[in-house]
Amino acid sequence: MITLKSEQQLQTDFKSGNVILLFSADWCPDCRFIDPFMPEIEEKYREDFMFVYVDRDQFIDLCANYNVFGIPSFVALADGEVVDRFISKDRKTREEIEDFLNGVQAKLESTHK
Repeated sequence: MITLKSEQQLQTDFKSGNVILLFSADWCPDCRFIDPFMPEIEEKYREDFMFVYVDRDQFIDLCANYNVFGIPSFVALADGEVVDRFISKDRKTREEIEDFLNGVQAKLESTHK
């Protein structure tokens, strides 16, 4: 997973393609819960998405811009535009995350037909 280093990076490195932003923080126990299986999810979906870790504490303004008020949360971007969001303060299971990603894939496929 790539770690976001600046907001500018969103406008340059991640402006095109399908990007999943993972808003998280080191101190968040529900965020740490997904750590063990996130690499497997990334591997499973690596052909479809670039995964970017966004430190909630470092990018609080970005959280506000994307209306992320709970973590861990996911925002799906296609060419810089928000396609879907999985945002809540609740702990997320592997199945919930994969369901979200499958839903994003379906939305992207329906818009590219």
